[in-house]
Amino acid sequence: MRDIHPDVQAALATTRELRHRIAEVRERVDDIFARRPSPSGLVIPEVDAVGRLRDLYLAPGTCSRFGNQELAAEIMAAITESAADARRQYAITMNDTDNLPRPLAEVMRERRAGTSSDEQVPNFGKAEQSI
Repeated sequence: MRDIHPDVQAALATTRELRHRIAEVRERVDDIFARRPSPSGLVIPEVDAVGRLRDLYLAPGTCSRFGNQELAAEIMAAITESAADARRQYAITMNDTDNLPRPLAEVMRERRAGTSSDEQVPNFGKAEQSI
């Protein structure tokens, strides 16, 4: 069985670390949403961090209370306000210093320091020569 070179092991570990970091950021982004009511309070949309409309609540009687243009204006005002709130939440979440991961250079130094010098360097299947 061949051993994997320490640099390759470090690169694979770094790749795994990056995958985990990306997944963590995606989870944080997926948890961001905003629900801001319209000026009348009868329309409440739910907008995610990307600005997509996830849900829309219309209070009973809202459609009969407003005309087409007024209802559209109410819905758009609520969606615009919710999208702005979601963007603010995104900026706060992504710039939070408590959520910053350790620099990859530091992680790599630790991984390389963890490999002791008494470990045998793999020979990649070459026959050992005796003198």
